[in-house]
Amino acid sequence: MILEPLPLAPDHDLPAPLLTELTALYASNREFQSLSGDFPDPDDIRPEQVARALAEELANPDVEVLLARSEGRLVGVAITLAHHPDPADPDPWIGLLMVDAGAHGQGYGRRIAERVAERFRAGGRTAVRLAVLDANPKGLAFWTALGYEVIGHRPDLQLGRPCSVLRKQLRALRHTARVAVLDPEGGVFLFRYDNDGTGPHWALPGGGLEAGETAPEGALRELREETGWADLTPGPLLGTWEHDFTHFGVHVHQHDHIYVARGPHREPSGPHLAAAHAADGILSWRWWTRNELRTPAEPVWPPHLARLLDRFDEEG
Repeated sequence: MILEPLPLAPDHDLPAPLLTELTALYASNREFQSLSGDFPDPDDIRPEQVARALAEELANPDVEVLLARSEGRLVGVAITLAHHPDPADPDPWIGLLMVDAGAHGQGYGRRIAERVAERFRAGGRTAVRLAVLDANPKGLAFWTALGYEVIGHRPDLQLGRPCSVLRKQLRALRHTARVAVLDPEGGVFLFRYDNDGTGPHWALPGGGLEAGETAPEGALRELREETGWADLTPGPLLGTWEHDFTHFGVHVHQHDHIYVARGPHREPSGPHLAAAHAADGILSWRWWTRNELRTPAEPVWPPHLARLLDRFDEEG
């Protein structure tokens, strides 16, 4: 899925084909349009009405309209506000997030919300807000499932209807690289970590990328630092995993790149391992069978590791 700003013609008019797409998307969400009251007749939304509504939004230089496309098809739209008119409100806002009704249930709404948050985070913003009509319980459930918390209630600015105001803290972005080392029997090597925010859990060798370092380079460096195995080279990408947690007191949104390497069944070794493990919060280690991964007694990161490895085996 690609999320990009709305393209405008030199005269700031919407290209006719795009306006047709947007009108169809707006019209497909009749239930939401009935709640929002943005259009006189939710059963008869016309291109000129959509064009006028977007023009009114874009008259504010702090507003950005973002289009989501998947395989060339318009699947969603988001409208954001970089700065709220209230000077006491420091956060950017999501004014609208709408997914084409024909694409509901396919995860586009969540992905658009995550991409919008990434854009704000990249711009140095630390949180984002939005408002949900109290008459829209589905909308409230969607946003709270994404980690947004209700921080207040107030009427909306246009029609004075009761709304819930939600806010989500934008965590610092942390990129890591990890390696799933597989022994000849298909077992995988895991470290047991301790973390002040999550408690003990098992995870693959790896850690945060250094400045200017690629994910494969970081995977190789971390593997050697934490295991002492200098004869292994990370191979293909097994998968990625994004999650929020607290890294030594810092709230982060972490993006793990996970690679595969094959090697003998052995123990870590090296003169500097004890210091490295103490610095990283590593408590112990062991090899896990695939069946043990499916029913772990303690959390395993990523939680879908067994499924990733099974798919890797099936695809060769």
